[in-house]
Amino acid sequence: MSEDMAKLKVEGKYSLFSFRNMCIKFRTSAKLKKYLAVKQWDNGYLVVDVDYSTLGRTEEYVDVRSILDDLYIDKKSFLKPIKGVMIEND
Repeated sequence: MSEDMAKLKVEGKYSLFSFRNMCIKFRTSAKLKKYLAVKQWDNGYLVVDVDYSTLGRTEEYVDVRSILDDLYIDKKSFLKPIKGVMIEND
């Protein structure tokens, strides 16, 4: 894995967004089975394909910037080195 790539995965009813030595855990639907693909990464805003147990495959949006704000993490310094996001499935 490249040092400038973040990872996104589902763990139960939570999603984990990790980059270098930081992992941000946020609540998602318990029906979210897994992330399938990252369609777009725009400096903290993600467009992803996901698989829900009830809906099947669909497109979702994740705003990492607002999550960082809620956690009082400086989003500019955290997001600046991230060049892309990869899906990590167990």
